[in-house]
Amino acid sequence: MNITNRINRWKDLYNQSADSKTLMYIINYPANIHGFPILNAENKTLRIDWAKKKYEWQVKNVELYEDDSLPHLSPVTGTEIFAEAFGCKVFYPHNNLPGAIPLVSDSKAASKLKVPKLEDTPLMMLFDIMDELIRFAGDDALRRLPDIQCPIDISALIWDKTDFYMTMADEPEAIHELAGKVRELQINFLDEWFKRYGTTYIAHYPDYYMEGGITMSVDELGCISPTMFREFFTGEINELSRRYGGVGIHSCAESESQWDNLKQIEGLKLLNLHRTKSQVLKAIDFYKEKCVQMHIVIESKTVVHNITTEDIEKRFPQSYRVILPLDAQDLDHAKKLAELYSKYR
Repeated sequence: MNITNRINRWKDLYNQSADSKTLMYIINYPANIHGFPILNAENKTLRIDWAKKKYEWQVKNVELYEDDSLPHLSPVTGTEIFAEAFGCKVFYPHNNLPGAIPLVSDSKAASKLKVPKLEDTPLMMLFDIMDELIRFAGDDALRRLPDIQCPIDISALIWDKTDFYMTMADEPEAIHELAGKVRELQINFLDEWFKRYGTTYIAHYPDYYMEGGITMSVDELGCISPTMFREFFTGEINELSRRYGGVGIHSCAESESQWDNLKQIEGLKLLNLHRTKSQVLKAIDFYKEKCVQMHIVIESKTVVHNITTEDIEKRFPQSYRVILPLDAQDLDHAKKLAELYSKYR
C-alpha cells in the first residue's frame, strides 16, 4: 500500500457523510530510535537528527504492515513555545516535554505584555528545523504542525494559575485581552507556517492527517464550568477555525461536562479525547454526526487499552467515522493487529 492510497483514504474519511461507517487505525509500537533530546535551542542539531531517524523509521514501517499511519517530518515541541515567545522562562526536564514557567501573576502585569514580532521570537527556530528536514526528505514529505494550544490554554501558561482563574470571575476583560494577544501571535505564526509549508499536514497530536484547518489542544476546559467555556473559549476557537477552514481538537482533560460545548464548535473536523473506554464509546455515539473521531483509551495514568474488535461489533453506533490508535508491544504484535482489524474497514 503506497502513501498516495493512504492519503486518499484519509480524504475519503473527511468527505463522507455523517451516517457512514468507516474505521481506520494507526498502530504504534516502541520505535527503534532513542527518545527525543532535550528540546532546547542548544540541541537544535540533535533535534533535527532525531526527526530524520524517526521519519526513516516511519517510512520503513509502511512496508512492514498495513495501517493508516503516514510518515511525516516532526519538529517536536512542548506546550511552551508561544508562552516562551511572550517571555516565559522554560523548564527542560529529561525524558519529557518542556514546560513554561509563568511570567505574570496579576492583571496589571498581564496588561503590559506586548505581542512580540514573530521574527524576534524563538519560534523562528522551528522554521529552521523544518527547512532542514525538508532538504533531507524532499518537498513531497508531509510536515507535522508544531504544538498549538488554544489561546486561553497559552494564557494560563503565561499567567500564574492561582490568580488566573480568580481573574476569570473578577476581571474577565483582562483574560480576554491576554487571549487576544496570544491569538494575534498565533495567527502571525500560522500564516507564515502555512505560507511556507502548505495546508496539507499531520496534526500536532495525535498523528492524524489534515487538509486545511488547524489543530489545537484545549486542556484547561477541565478546570472550568460550561458557562465559562462559552465565555472564554468558544469565541477564540471559532475565530481561528473560521480563519483557517476548520479545527481539530485534542483534550486530555476530564471533558464530559463540556461535550455539548465542543459539539457546537464551528468547523470541528476531528475530536481527540483521552478517556476511559466507557467514556470513549459514549463519545463515539455522541459525536457520530458531528465529526471524525480519534480517541485514546486511558484507564489509568500508565495503562493504555485498545478498543477491541468485540467493542466494534457490539458497542459501536450504527454510524461512525473513527480512527483507532492501537498500541502494539513489538513489530510482530503490530503485524497481528493490522491483520485482525483490517476486516473492520
